[in-house]
Amino acid sequence: MDQVLTGSKPMQSGRRPKTEAAGRVCLEERCTTVLSKYNVRDTCFHHTPVRFPRVRGQIAS
Repeated sequence: MDQVLTGSKPMQSGRRPKTEAAGRVCLEERCTTVLSKYNVRDTCFHHTPVRFPRVRGQIAS
């Protein structure tokens, strides 16, 4: 008697990642970096403003 075990792949959400148009260029003046289609921002890593996450229980001063 053959036993067959079936299941699903772990950590599979079923949704595709958000994508933008291919071939976009950073909006910063004189920057020629081509952005990834997975980068939803309009600027490259070097020109994106730094954002610090809120640390629970502490007030940033």
